[in-house]
Amino acid sequence: MKYSKEDIRRAMALYAVTDRSWLREGETLADVCRNVLEHGATFLQLREKELDAESIQKEARELKELCAAFHVPFVVNDSVETALAVDADGVHVGQSDIQGRDIRALIGPDRILGMTARTVEEARAAEAAGADYIGSGAVFGSSTKKNAKNLPLETLRDICASVSIPVVAIGGIGKENIRELAGCGIAGAAVVSAVFGAEDPGRAAEELLALSREIIRHA
Repeated sequence: MKYSKEDIRRAMALYAVTDRSWLREGETLADVCRNVLEHGATFLQLREKELDAESIQKEARELKELCAAFHVPFVVNDSVETALAVDADGVHVGQSDIQGRDIRALIGPDRILGMTARTVEEARAAEAAGADYIGSGAVFGSSTKKNAKNLPLETLRDICASVSIPVVAIGGIGKENIRELAGCGIAGAAVVSAVFGAEDPGRAAEELLALSREIIRHA
């Protein structure tokens, strides 16, 4: 399915990034993702650094079908090869992944391309390279990237103002601090542990979606 620019912008509201380290005994990643999608996640990224290529593809195929059933965009982190192999909706890449590579040319014009950017210069370069959206952070630290430096909210505002494509904030975002992002110009919030590490991931997604929509209205 091809998503329009407006579809993608709307889908940024609650951008869920998987983290299987929070799975309880007997749970599968698909089980938790179904719960999260049923209750509010508007976008899903498969990000599993510890899995081998075969396992990643297996998870990706399952989650792609799940997202399609909920009409939610699904992208794979970093691996263009996996995204193409499973016919994912797109791929999200970091700055280190785009050196010497034209990712837009590799995935074609119809797939979603997300890029990480921590500066105005990187954001403008990402837009020029064909990105459909930008992920910026870590705004409040990160439990998944131990060496991630906090991105000042002033810089986040500047990034949002410097590009015409949507920007999603990421990094340590939860119910207790998401309102601090109001007025930054973001199109939504990306969450990891706030959903996948919650006692009830579905309820957490529902609450965070409501809060995210609240701050988007005051973006």
